[in-house]
Amino acid sequence: MSTLTNPFEIARETLRLLAARRIPPSPENYQTLYHEIAGTKPAGGSFPETQLRSLAAALPKSSPDQLRLARQLDEAVKAANWDDYKKHLADFVAGLVDSQKLAWSELIADLLRQWDAKHTGLTSARKRESLEHVLTSNAANPDTLFTRLQSLLRSWGQGKDAEPVAAAETANSEIAPNSGLTVATGDLLPELRELFAFTLETAMATQLLESPQLSTDAKALAKDIRSAVSPAQLQEFLTRLKRFAFKLELLAEDQTELRHSLLGLLRLLVGNITDLVLDDHWLHGQIEVVREIIDKPLSQHALDDAERRLKEVLYKQSQLKASLSEARDAIKSMLAGFVDHLADFAEATSDYHDKIESCAGKISSATDISELESVLGEVMRETRTIQINAQRSRDELRSTQQKVQESEARISELERELETTSDLVRHDQLTGVLNRRGLEEIFTKEAARASRHETSLCVALIDIDNFKKLNDSMGHDTGDEALIHLATICRETLRPQDTVARYGGEEFIILLPDTPLNDAASALTRLQRELTKKFFLHGNEKVLITFSAGVTQMLTDDNQASVIKRADEAMYQAKQTGKNRVISL
Repeated sequence: MSTLTNPFEIARETLRLLAARRIPPSPENYQTLYHEIAGTKPAGGSFPETQLRSLAAALPKSSPDQLRLARQLDEAVKAANWDDYKKHLADFVAGLVDSQKLAWSELIADLLRQWDAKHTGLTSARKRESLEHVLTSNAANPDTLFTRLQSLLRSWGQGKDAEPVAAAETANSEIAPNSGLTVATGDLLPELRELFAFTLETAMATQLLESPQLSTDAKALAKDIRSAVSPAQLQEFLTRLKRFAFKLELLAEDQTELRHSLLGLLRLLVGNITDLVLDDHWLHGQIEVVREIIDKPLSQHALDDAERRLKEVLYKQSQLKASLSEARDAIKSMLAGFVDHLADFAEATSDYHDKIESCAGKISSATDISELESVLGEVMRETRTIQINAQRSRDELRSTQQKVQESEARISELERELETTSDLVRHDQLTGVLNRRGLEEIFTKEAARASRHETSLCVALIDIDNFKKLNDSMGHDTGDEALIHLATICRETLRPQDTVARYGGEEFIILLPDTPLNDAASALTRLQRELTKKFFLHGNEKVLITFSAGVTQMLTDDNQASVIKRADEAMYQAKQTGKNRVISL
C-alpha cells in the first residue's frame, strides 16, 4: 500500500478499510487504521483513558479505602492526569504495606506475651508443638499464616488447649464423603463452635420464649456444639440440628397461619362495625386507621403510631360523648315532663267535661231563674280554670319546644365535633398540619385531579437546617415550638389550595397543584424569605430558622413514593451545596 500524505485521503481510506474489514468504527480502531495507512505511530504522550478506566473499574470496592481509591482514580482519568493516577496507586500500595507491617509487629508482640503467660492446661511444650504445627502447615502462604497465628493466640488467651483442634483437623479427612458434614479446619474450629453456640443461645433461644421446649433444645444444642470435637460427635450434632430446624419450620408455619387467622378475624370485625355504624361518621376515622394497618404489612412502628393517635382521639371523643349523653338525657327529661303535664291536662279536661254535664242537667231541671244563677257561676268558674290550665300548657309547650330545639342544636354541634375529632387521626398533633396518612389521601386526590385535567402537580420536601443542633442547645420543647412556627408560616404564606403535611421529624411535604416547576421553586424561595422576616423567638432571643428544599414535578408514571424520593434527592443536593437553598429536579 502506497503511503498517503493528504489527511483527507487518509481519513477516506481509513473509513473504507473499516467497512471492508468489517471492523467496528470505534475511536480506537479508527486511530489504529489511520496510523497504519499514514505510516505513523500514535503519539507517545496520549493518555490511555479507556485502559485506565477499565483498570479502575476492575479494582475491588469492599472497603472504604478501596472505594476512596476507585473514586480518586476515576477523577484522575476524567482529568487525564497521569501523575495523580500514579500517586494514588502508589499511596494505596504503600498504605497496605505499612498496615501489614504494623499488624505483624502487633502479632509478634502478642505471641511473646502469650508465650510467657500461664494458661490452664497448656505447658510450654504443648505451646511449642501447636506453634510448630501452625508454622509448618502454613509456611507457604503469609496471609493464611497470619490468620492461623491470630487464631492460635486467641485460643491460648481463652485458656483452651489447641491440641484437640489439630486432632480434629487431622481427622477431618476421615469423615465419610456422603455424611453431608464439612468440618472447619485449623485453629478456627473453636471460634466457629463458639460462634455457633452463641447464635443458638443468644440469637435463637431468646426468640423462642413463647416455645419453651424449642428454647430448651436450642440451649442444649449450644452446650453440645461447644464440647463436640470428634467427627462422630459433630455428625450426631448435625442430625439433631436438622430435627431442630424442622421443628422451627413447623413453628414458623403455625405462627404465620395464626397471624393470618387473627388478621382475617379483625377484618371481619371491622367490616361488621362499619355496617353497624354507617350513620356514625365520628367513628369512620378510627375504623379507617385499623383498616389501613391490617391491609398493609405489619410493623411495630405503624402499630405504635396508630395506638398513640387513637388514644388521643378516643380521649377527646370520650369527653364529647359525655356532653352528648347529657344533652340527650336533658331532652328525655323534658319530654317526660311534658308528657306528665299532658296527662294532668287531660285529667283536668275530663273533670271539666263531667262538671259541664252536671251543670247542663241542673239547667234542664231548674224551675226558677234564681237556680240558674248559681249554675252559671259554677260554669264560669270551671271555664276560667280550664282556660288558665290551657294557657299554662301552651306556655310550657312553647318553652319545652324551645329547649328541645336548643338541645338538638347542641347535639348536632357535639356530633360535628366528634366527627372532627375523628378526622384528627389524619393530622399531626403537634403542628396541626396533615400527617402521613392524611398526606396519602390528599396526594391521591390531587394526583387524580392533575391527571384528569392534565395539569401539573409539584411536590416539595423541606427540612429544617441544623435542627439537631437546635434541639441539643435549646431543648426539645424549643424544637417543637420551631416546628409549629414553620408550619404556621407555611399556612400563612402558601395558597389555600396548597397542602402542607409533616413527613417525619423536621421534614415537611408541600403539594402545589396547578403549578409549574419554576413557579413552585419560586414559591419555596418566597417561603424562605418570609421565614427569615418572621423571627422565631426563644424567650426574648431571636432565633433564625432556615430550611433546605427539594422540589419536583410529578410525571405520568410517578407514584407518591417515586416523586417524594426525587424531591428528597433534590433536598439532599440543597443540603450539600450550603443549606438554605431550593433545588429543582
